[in-house]
Amino acid sequence: MLEGDIPASLGSCVGLEVLKMQENSFRGSIPSSLSMLRNVKELDLSHNNLSGQIPEFFEALHSLGILNLSYNNFEGTLPTKGIFSNANTTFVFGNDKLCAGMPEFHLRKCRSRNSNRILIPKWKLAISIFFGVSGIALVLALIYFRWLKKKRTEPASSSKDDSSLNLSYGNLLKATNGFSSNNLIGVGGFGSVYKGVLDENGTVIAVKVLNLMLHGAVKSFLSECEALKDVRHRNLLKVLTVCSGIDYRGNEFKALVYEFMVNGSLEDWLHPRPSSANLGGNAQKLSLIQRINISVDVASALDYLHNHLQSPVIHCDLKPSNVLLDAEMVGHVGDFGLAKVVIESTDDAKAKMSSAGVRGTVGYAAPEYGMESMVSREGDVYSYGILLLEMFTGVSPTNEMFGENLNLHNFVKEALPGHLLEITDPILLQEMESHMGTGRGDAARECLEMVYAIGVACSVEARRERTNIAEVAAQLHFIRDKLHAAGLRG
Repeated sequence: MLEGDIPASLGSCVGLEVLKMQENSFRGSIPSSLSMLRNVKELDLSHNNLSGQIPEFFEALHSLGILNLSYNNFEGTLPTKGIFSNANTTFVFGNDKLCAGMPEFHLRKCRSRNSNRILIPKWKLAISIFFGVSGIALVLALIYFRWLKKKRTEPASSSKDDSSLNLSYGNLLKATNGFSSNNLIGVGGFGSVYKGVLDENGTVIAVKVLNLMLHGAVKSFLSECEALKDVRHRNLLKVLTVCSGIDYRGNEFKALVYEFMVNGSLEDWLHPRPSSANLGGNAQKLSLIQRINISVDVASALDYLHNHLQSPVIHCDLKPSNVLLDAEMVGHVGDFGLAKVVIESTDDAKAKMSSAGVRGTVGYAAPEYGMESMVSREGDVYSYGILLLEMFTGVSPTNEMFGENLNLHNFVKEALPGHLLEITDPILLQEMESHMGTGRGDAARECLEMVYAIGVACSVEARRERTNIAEVAAQLHFIRDKLHAAGLRG
């Protein structure tokens, strides 16, 4: 039941000898990159929805012994050289638009390209072209003048495009009510975050104001700008604009403006303060499927940063307070103040980090960060593993219960598999008890054990033994699908 275009990347499998993709729903043309399969001996693309002409490069694949292109929608002239010279090894049945080829294929003759041409007098053709071009020019002119008129009468503040925001210190001062303490929503290592509302369009924003008196604050600002200038992903916190100027006292001012996340941070939900209880007195609670969804969101963001950018980005400070939740409880990774843009090298993807630099947060930072001045993808994976274990145990890695001989990784590892419920967040235990006696309860326990195993595999001490984040994301998608199939949904 596979569908879509045949991946052009198959052409890089130069050692491939047998490729069978028959009886699927592949469409489009055969990619030219398959001409690189110099060692292929058997190729079966029959019973698909492929179209276009059959490529002539098959003639040059001398190792090709069997070629089956039957029952597709190929058209045009069938090649006659190489594999196509033998009707006993080439199969093209069921392609009604194919023509010519060797007589043994019993295909129809190809029509001459000129056989159906209708000759048009030159003067009629010239008149048709003139009126056609004139008509197009008139339509384009009308569209342009309408756009110009609208542009002149439309107020500048009516634009809703966040990417066009150009905010000054004065704009942010007004939006946050003078950076009032009532608008303060968080304090980080290099500054404070305020909630603001833009008068122009009512957009709610989060403004991170850097404390430039702190050592490393400017470097943090530049790191975040560098890391986020080319990234676009639904699970990354969107930077709407940056502001660099002078405040009303004449001091340097730097701030980053983000989308506002109405549900705060993951930290607020895992370890709610008394003030975060709602009016009914019930504290915020995350269900099992919500935690799985958020863990998928964060893994997807890291996979994008590590594996899908020209220059990988290492976050360096992944923790619950840096995972923000929107109105739909979708996770967004934020705070790239310590991030490093990596220039790939021949050994490992690493980035230089000054000896004076901050190496993440205690409890979440990889153990090797304390011994070397390099950061790596595996360091982020370690932080993710600790984050994952914290999400489902409800226990912080800096909990006072941990000492020299015990940490969150060992705490979970020693409990698996027999004592799984003893280490699980009580909120999840209550939810699982409500599903006891049903298939949902068994599925929840099984998936919980798989999640813990992933967290332990990510947070092992040896850097090279940690699981790749792309594999982690795939495993978590599988777990979520399993829970959905059991009837557990968000």
